[in-house]
Amino acid sequence: MIYIYLEGHNFRYEIYELVKVFSFDEEIIFVDNIDDYKEGILIKNRVYDSNGQVGTITQIYENDKLVYESIRHSIEDIKIDRGDYDKKLRVCIKQGIYEGLTKISRVEAPWGILTGIRPVKIVHNLIDDEVDDDSILNILIEEYKLYQEKAELILNIGKKQRKYLYPLDENRFSLYVAIPFCPTRCIYCSFPSCNINRYGHLVDKYTDHLIYEIGKIAELMDTKTISTVYIGGGTPTAISSDNLERIIRSIYSNFGRNNIKEITVEAGRPDTMDYEMLEMLYANGIERISINPQTMNDKTLKIIGRKHTSQDIIDVYFQAKEIGFDIINMDLIIGLPSEGVGEVRETLAKLEELDPENLTVHTLSVKRGSKFRDTMEKYQIESQEVIEKMLDETRMFAKKMNLEPYYLYRQKQIMGNFENIGYSKLGKECIYNIIMMEEKETVMAAGMGAVSKIFFPKENRIERVPNVKSIEEYLGRIDEMIERKAKVLTL
Repeated sequence: MIYIYLEGHNFRYEIYELVKVFSFDEEIIFVDNIDDYKEGILIKNRVYDSNGQVGTITQIYENDKLVYESIRHSIEDIKIDRGDYDKKLRVCIKQGIYEGLTKISRVEAPWGILTGIRPVKIVHNLIDDEVDDDSILNILIEEYKLYQEKAELILNIGKKQRKYLYPLDENRFSLYVAIPFCPTRCIYCSFPSCNINRYGHLVDKYTDHLIYEIGKIAELMDTKTISTVYIGGGTPTAISSDNLERIIRSIYSNFGRNNIKEITVEAGRPDTMDYEMLEMLYANGIERISINPQTMNDKTLKIIGRKHTSQDIIDVYFQAKEIGFDIINMDLIIGLPSEGVGEVRETLAKLEELDPENLTVHTLSVKRGSKFRDTMEKYQIESQEVIEKMLDETRMFAKKMNLEPYYLYRQKQIMGNFENIGYSKLGKECIYNIIMMEEKETVMAAGMGAVSKIFFPKENRIERVPNVKSIEEYLGRIDEMIERKAKVLTL
């Protein structure tokens, strides 16, 4: 049990997320009265004002014994990118708690006090403020407490991304199209999705409504310039090639194929692809697809709920190359149940024969809404140290295959406190992934569960406009979904 007592502020959410990094399985309780602390760990944090100088005091007790104390006399000593008072205060508070927890915990926290999804955003803000590389690294390491290798990683990624994001343009947008059907639900998945066997009778109706929404988005964005298109899910190739072709052609008829710089289809699972599907995609100008094994270990594929083998993945990959696809992404998940360093090496050895242009390495995240969260005790999950060794294998593999990191994000409850990294061969980066992750361009989204993110560059602000996550509600409330977007666009 971990108790937290705050005085002089109420940054509960930020502190909860930071403490959770060090205590994945512990219950965390905020108390308003110090007498409510009984046993275990108590974290006390107080903000004080001494003659106009605002500072913080952090104390950590273990079974009523003081084991750590730090005093930060002025938040003005915090050297971060902007002079925002609340931001400086939050950083100052989290620094004290982070340093205390690193002294009493065996858990490594390579991302320091950062708990957000998009750490590369900090780099972009610093570059926008004309901060030099050495100063950026110093801020990341000294203020945000990142390990050296993580600071260097996101600085290099941020610099690589700049040519795809800048100059910012409020009239430029990308389009995301959600096709939420899947043949089965993987145990780690928390995305809104519909089993094709149960909801297949709604595919035609869903296709009609999706095409209708795409057309309305085109009307709303009539004076804007389209950039990229990403068709995701679910598994878009779970529906028939005829339905998927109708959706693709509706995108072209509304926005013009020649106006779209990049279009990607998340083909995903090999058990949803055959020669007819691949030929249809290629014939319709799809230049990028994903074929996502997650692992090339057949035993693990069964555990996670896949109905295909590693050989199926290999067969579909070479079939796609034979047809002519130039860029194929493959996803891996590190930390899957019952997998260790040996299994990861076996997977990478098979991928070496395929030599994909893009590789996305995810660290398993135990998400609310996934089957895995409720059944973790059934499976062997490796330690932080072993997960780090597995990730080291993927880094060495990427370097060997001339794949460079180009985008990165983190997730809550991510195993080992690590990250997800997208690797790419030079010039083969997925622009949509960069745009979506760094939130420097409007993304209009169509379909069940899709979230539009409307960018206001002058305020460096994003307005989220989510669609409903139920297919029945989406079909019945489609005009409401469109009206929501129209309302935010006119702000």
